[in-house]
Amino acid sequence: MLYGRAGEQASVDALLAAAREGRSGVLVLRGEPGIGKSALLDLAAERAEGFRVIRATGVEFEADLPFAGLHLLLAPALDRLPALPAPQRRALEAAFGLAEAAGAGERLVSALGTLGLLAELAAEQPLLCLVDDAQWLDRASADALLLAARRLDREGVVLLFAARDGEGGFAAPGLPELRLGPLEPSAAAELLTAVAGGTQGEGAGLRYRVLAEARGNPLALTELPAAVAAGLAPGDGPVALTDRLRQAFLGQVARLPGPTRALLLVAAAEEQGELATVLRAAEALGAGAADLAPAESAGLLSRSPDGARLRLRHPLLRTALLESAELDEKLTIHQAIGKELLAAGEEDRGSWHLALAATGQDAALAAALERAGRRAAAKAGHSGAAAAFERAARLSPDPAVAVRCLTLAAEAALDAAEADRARRLAERAAELAAAESAGGGDEHVLAVLDWVRGTVAFWRGDYPEAHRLLLTAVDRDIEPSVAVRGLLQAFHTAWYLGDEAVREVLRRLGAVELPDGEALVPLVAQLLGLVGPAFGRPPAGPAAEPLLSAARRARAAGADSPRDLVQLAGAALVAGRDVETFQLAEELIAESRAAGALGLLPTLLFFRGEAELFHGRHRDAELAAAEGLTLARDLGQSQWVSQLCAMEAYLAAIRGDGETVASRTAEALGDAATAWGAPAAGTSWTQWALAVHDLGQGRAAEVVERLAGHATGPYRHHVSAVRTVPDLVEAAVRLGAPERAEPAFEEFAAWSARIGDPGWARALVLRCQALLGPAELAESGYLAALELHETADRPFELARTSLLFGEWLRRGKRKTEARARLRTALEVFERLGAAPWAERARTELGAAGSAAPQAAPAGPLAGLTPQEEQIVRLAARGLSNREIAAQLFLSPRTVGHHLYKAYPKLGIASRGELGALIAD
Repeated sequence: MLYGRAGEQASVDALLAAAREGRSGVLVLRGEPGIGKSALLDLAAERAEGFRVIRATGVEFEADLPFAGLHLLLAPALDRLPALPAPQRRALEAAFGLAEAAGAGERLVSALGTLGLLAELAAEQPLLCLVDDAQWLDRASADALLLAARRLDREGVVLLFAARDGEGGFAAPGLPELRLGPLEPSAAAELLTAVAGGTQGEGAGLRYRVLAEARGNPLALTELPAAVAAGLAPGDGPVALTDRLRQAFLGQVARLPGPTRALLLVAAAEEQGELATVLRAAEALGAGAADLAPAESAGLLSRSPDGARLRLRHPLLRTALLESAELDEKLTIHQAIGKELLAAGEEDRGSWHLALAATGQDAALAAALERAGRRAAAKAGHSGAAAAFERAARLSPDPAVAVRCLTLAAEAALDAAEADRARRLAERAAELAAAESAGGGDEHVLAVLDWVRGTVAFWRGDYPEAHRLLLTAVDRDIEPSVAVRGLLQAFHTAWYLGDEAVREVLRRLGAVELPDGEALVPLVAQLLGLVGPAFGRPPAGPAAEPLLSAARRARAAGADSPRDLVQLAGAALVAGRDVETFQLAEELIAESRAAGALGLLPTLLFFRGEAELFHGRHRDAELAAAEGLTLARDLGQSQWVSQLCAMEAYLAAIRGDGETVASRTAEALGDAATAWGAPAAGTSWTQWALAVHDLGQGRAAEVVERLAGHATGPYRHHVSAVRTVPDLVEAAVRLGAPERAEPAFEEFAAWSARIGDPGWARALVLRCQALLGPAELAESGYLAALELHETADRPFELARTSLLFGEWLRRGKRKTEARARLRTALEVFERLGAAPWAERARTELGAAGSAAPQAAPAGPLAGLTPQEEQIVRLAARGLSNREIAAQLFLSPRTVGHHLYKAYPKLGIASRGELGALIAD
């Protein structure tokens, strides 16, 4: 029974009730030690009638062992692994040591596999997952569980975390939280009475003292009465409550026989509570199975239902035992546990315990930890890998090995997105390398360290320092292929420094001589051919090669696809080859999904979304942006969160959705304040989005103020800055100040010519000339532009040119001709959902003496959310719920839920009707 926790119990009961109806729920319980978090988890387990219950507890010693906590939690579900999609199954098999890792793991794949296993366990009955002491979960387990928690929907899963204040860290942004405070005085008194009974006389004084010292903490109210009465807890004074509780626990332990105390200490140090391991290790301290009984009788220790594991009464007992132990005792225990684990084939856990027992350098142990780090990195346990490599560096007597391990640790910390840790490790490695070689060092290692520090600087927004470090790495005496990879990264940093920096990187890329057959040769040639002309470099032959053909050549030469090919998709946009961007992005997205390389998907979905948008396929662009944004948030990719939010703001501006424009713009610019003061990654797109929103609302002056400097400023080479020029021209002409757009238009026209005047770009140049030029040339300019639009597959731009031409004709009193152009524009705008432009065309039609035609009926999918539409489209192609779930990283039950929500909106009753509906 819990006292004074009616509200908290109601919250748990509500989650359980929802799960019985198939709805998932998550709750993070927070509070000080002993405040009742664990008791609330136990209560949830008691009340989960009809549920399957699984649980795990984070342990401080396990914090550097990747996936240790997750393995404990999901052990009952390992027989369900074959039901998962192949990438997710492989990732979890590697994470749990059931198979060798096939390559660098993706942490999101493990998280999706976790979601899949939870859904499988909940397929037959609701599932309750309890995770105690979440602040001590290893990073890989915490990431997987938190990412899975954010995607739970209709599986019938309840996931409860309990996390302690002030120790470790368990950030859970986006998840509901419940903070447990002290008990009210009446509830505290009631609990104390239940524990210690009613007292009078001297007992009343003790009762008063316990109530005062416990300060509403349930564990203190439970443990202090006996300790205070026996004089085992400190009296009043500046002693923290947690320390008083530890002393209370130690007082109970002190009354046990010596061998039992030793066995308890081993149980505290053996993080997984494996009874067999504890008993074998305890032999080193003269304890055995018979010594368990006194601890169990005292309620300090209990066994799992199957008898295979031990569970200490409270995490504070573990802390108290370990903190009170003598150093030689702890060293002996960790040594014994480590040997037992190694004998059982658990090299990683065994090596960690032996490392805790090490008192000096040990080459063999350093080598074992380095192997553990490599295994951890291979299964995406990058934070644990960094810890293993760092510990290996401290243990190694060989400075060269220490430098190597610190370098590996810095790279692993970078992969774990722990920027400050990566920088610190890289600096230590560089200092040690310099000291060891009297100022010199392995140039390849030093280049890697420069690259790590440069990447950290890039993440912080310090683009000049990032660029400097990357070029420093490239200038070292390293293999040309490694130098080229560094220059490709420097191309990214240069993109945010201005066109001169980009030109310099392109020049240096062109000067590197790569051996024939090197995988990067076709990639470099294609990048130079695509981007070079846009920056004034002479055209290169390979640019004429179709992008997909170049990608095939790169793969044949051994390029790491899709990772090495990502930049080509973006580079093609710089050259105006949007169709090829779409084709390559689609191909690479399919590869990424199949290989589980999900970290690349936000980038690729952004590029595909841009290509869809530029071709007037606005809804397809919305779907790509929505999926990419969800993944970018899940992965913590702030750069792509910013870019994709900005793209969504632009799409909302076209729809006339001012509320979404404002919210997405705010999120896109949320990381604008950096150490260097650099703009957020999505700044250029947000400027375009806000300008398009103003243009749609007829606010020409605001558009000109926003874009005149942006289109000619330091970021004028960005794709979104280049393509905003036609909007600037239109606004400047409407404002009566065409001269304010002329410098930007001249650059735009020159860019179009440099990239070979593709038809769509030439059409926009002609439209701008019709707006800016002499009136007598306007008609021929509009007609020529429309002729090119007809072959360019860009309906939105065709409609905008038709609208401008219709307005020009109406002002010239040629109303009959104007009406035909305006009707064409209105039809396209309504089909694309471009409400502000449709309203403008409708108004112009009225002014031209014609009532606007009745709006065309919305398409069959118009009422669906982006996720529902994605699911419906895939289902219409014949994919099963499980196949759709694998593509969209959901559970099959969530897919089914969204389908059934979509059917009434579509006016159908079954899956079989989808194909005909969407085909129509």
